[in-house]
Amino acid sequence: MLTLGSGEEKYIVQTSYFSRPIPLRLIVLLSLAIHGPLLALQLPLTNSYDANFHIFFASHYAHHWFDPWNPKWFAGFSQTTYPPLAHQWIAVLSYMVGLHMAYLLVQLTGVLLVPVGVYRFARLWVSERASSYAALFSVFVGSVVFLVYSAGQLPTTLSAPLYLLALPYFYDWSRSADARALLKGVVLTLAAGAVHHVTLIFGSMLFALPVLWLAVVDRGEQRNAAAVLIRALIFAGLAVAGVGIVLLPYWISIIRHPIEQMPIPHASRSNLLLNFTYLTNYFIVPYGMLIVALPWVAWYAAAQRRLRPLLLGFWITFIFGLGGTTPLPKWVLGRAFEILTFERFTLWAILMMLPLVGYMAERMIDRYHGRAIAVLALATIVTLVLPMAWMAITPFSANANMNVDAVDAFLNRDGHDRYRYLTLGFGNALPKVSTYTDANSVDGEYNSARLLPEFTHYGTAQLTSAKYFGGAGMEALRMMLRHANHYGLKYIFIHDPYYEPLINFAGWRKVETYDSGAITVWSKEDVPPARPIPSDSIPTALEGLLWGTLPLGSSILAILFAFMIPDRSRVRSDILLPFPVASEEEALIREVR
Repeated sequence: MLTLGSGEEKYIVQTSYFSRPIPLRLIVLLSLAIHGPLLALQLPLTNSYDANFHIFFASHYAHHWFDPWNPKWFAGFSQTTYPPLAHQWIAVLSYMVGLHMAYLLVQLTGVLLVPVGVYRFARLWVSERASSYAALFSVFVGSVVFLVYSAGQLPTTLSAPLYLLALPYFYDWSRSADARALLKGVVLTLAAGAVHHVTLIFGSMLFALPVLWLAVVDRGEQRNAAAVLIRALIFAGLAVAGVGIVLLPYWISIIRHPIEQMPIPHASRSNLLLNFTYLTNYFIVPYGMLIVALPWVAWYAAAQRRLRPLLLGFWITFIFGLGGTTPLPKWVLGRAFEILTFERFTLWAILMMLPLVGYMAERMIDRYHGRAIAVLALATIVTLVLPMAWMAITPFSANANMNVDAVDAFLNRDGHDRYRYLTLGFGNALPKVSTYTDANSVDGEYNSARLLPEFTHYGTAQLTSAKYFGGAGMEALRMMLRHANHYGLKYIFIHDPYYEPLINFAGWRKVETYDSGAITVWSKEDVPPARPIPSDSIPTALEGLLWGTLPLGSSILAILFAFMIPDRSRVRSDILLPFPVASEEEALIREVR
């Protein structure tokens, strides 16, 4: 409690802990307290779709650091088709703690960077106190929980905060020509690009344009708007050139083999309004109680000149996150619409929204005090619990927890790894099989790396889940079985009896069973040993050298710059936005602050 004035004119103003910014270190510790135990329970490894996929990629780097050609999927594919930084850090840490723990540590790093990135990004738009609230809410965001524990999208959740950390440097350089900001911002951008290509191509643009607009708005009377734009172009030019060099093997592989395969269906591209399950999975669960704040965000930000760039960027990203619910994404993206998945756009939209929600929380607490704190606390808890509860009841369940030790043991004995294999009904457990055996498969989980005609000519993602892709999936499977001798495909592991009549009819015979009959092994006698399949997508030795040095080097450089080059003092000590004052007490609170 503060007493203002003297004599007869005294005013008593209520103050509390929440009238000051929450220290960022406490928010990071809270994130560690919440997500540390969840990751220690290995939830991504047992519940998510992609966690084991990323571990599989990391396992290859751990054994063949400078050779990105991986023969274990699709009869051979190049890992230069996916930026390697997250996988390479898993590989490095795996030498000390093993692959699973290394994955969890890298994912934890991404989770802890989210509130730091949100705080620094929010400081461009709102006050320090509101920014601390935005960072606090980011710990509970349903989209982060969904992507980490259900989708297993490690690169998306690691690259996004890295871009958020780079944006303030982009702003400082564009607005005030701070050379240190240019250097640190470009290096962070390179590191983020080396983690995830989709965030690089789409997310960076959606975030950068509002920040550039803000830099023009904030330039001051003594600075020319043209100079701000020129400096922004210099930053972009250096970032594009740097990413072009750091990910050169990726660009070579894309130019050599552009994605021209048949489109593969994905629920995030659907009209969410026509399917309540999809609406829940891709909208209600990721946003949680932030849905309630959407009207306020539209009303308030539209009235503030400084916040309009952020509002516009948010709404565009928000619409893209709805996938096929509106025609805009397909109109803008064209062919790319059939390749992308859109849950990551929802994450980006929420990250843009959080500064505005932080400011809303600041206003609510100033006006309603304890009642506002209770409401906001309840909303954050609901937002966190909702995706955790959804994972328990969702119809979209991964097979990541499936025990495949017996399958690996079979492939690793008696020379069975001289032949290729196929799994049916294994779903997302396929990478678990591939990680711990030297045997090669004709199937795989990474759609963009598929070059075999049995895949590219049909709209199916994986043969192991062929029945879920209807006629196209089953036709792709039949074609692969027809060409079994060509690929050396001798062994088929089945975890779904649906496929057994087809496999039996095609000439395979059951030879072993595991897990009380849940997994059956089928073999075909006349199949010759597998041979390498010629491919013009095999990276050169130089590409392997670049792939093994430049991406990891960019992240090490970013870490060194963070500690060795101090940031210049912010141009603005705080941001003051006009807001309606309901009483003299609130006016005094604002004056004290």
